[in-house]
Amino acid sequence: MSKLVIVGTVAFDAIETPFGKTDKILGGAATFIGLAASQFDIDAAAVSVVGGDFPQDYLNILQQKNINISGIEIVKEGKTFFWSGRYHNDMNTRDTITTELNTLADFNPVVPSAYKNADYVMLGNLHPLVQLSVLEQMENKPKLVVLDTMNFWMDNALEDLHDVIGKVDVITINDEEARQLTGQHSLVVAARKIHEMGPKYVVIKKGEHGALLFHDDNVFYAPALPLEEVFDPTGAGDTFAGGFIGFLAKTDDISFNNMKQAVIYGSTLASFCVEKFGTERMQQLSKNEIFKRLQEFKQLTQFDIELA
Repeated sequence: MSKLVIVGTVAFDAIETPFGKTDKILGGAATFIGLAASQFDIDAAAVSVVGGDFPQDYLNILQQKNINISGIEIVKEGKTFFWSGRYHNDMNTRDTITTELNTLADFNPVVPSAYKNADYVMLGNLHPLVQLSVLEQMENKPKLVVLDTMNFWMDNALEDLHDVIGKVDVITINDEEARQLTGQHSLVVAARKIHEMGPKYVVIKKGEHGALLFHDDNVFYAPALPLEEVFDPTGAGDTFAGGFIGFLAKTDDISFNNMKQAVIYGSTLASFCVEKFGTERMQQLSKNEIFKRLQEFKQLTQFDIELA
């Protein structure tokens, strides 16, 4: 069974959308990544930090999904990272209301000794120096390292970000971030520029418009499944990343053709994530539901055509 290390936030979110609002609920990149990856029955460990205010019930949720939590540090006198935001009517844009780093401000990740030989590493959205610290703790070079990042680090830690980008195999960012990172409007040219920075594979997420996978001169496009309603987009990108690396770790195949399937699995899981607030839908998700939606994806994208 493949081992997967997931580094990222385990946090509180408070969310407001046109459909309602929540008080503090379970959130964080590592949480969404872990819940998605848990669908593939792999040996995954989360590396993060929380405060003494973090409920044991939330940690139990992760454990019940067979996510090892020995790498989640609990700072009893500290407070857990907290983010709150309000989504606009189009559900594609949002305003950040509050960001409280709390224990995350001084976070020094410690990879559990049993996972320092993991073949798969998912670097969730955090400061690039934290991501680099995790890679430095690995005893062997992992088979695959996937990096997720955002424009905040491009604005505030670009040199460190370039360092970590040069050490990973796959980067997943959205279209706006790809353009900012490279200064290129064309996503094809942007992907080529990112390849030159180090990653062999580039995944550019386009939200409700799907995702693109680039490798050398090969390009694969997966649409997003049309949904009747999007309730809460929070965590959808992290869920995509968790499904993507979870499938690759399960199949232990990092070829371009298998990555195409990983993109489909990631998109499928993300389509569930947005159906309810926070992690609620991902906690309840069954493998049968995933199979049915994969069938819908196949019908959406499959066609026969006669070429003259």
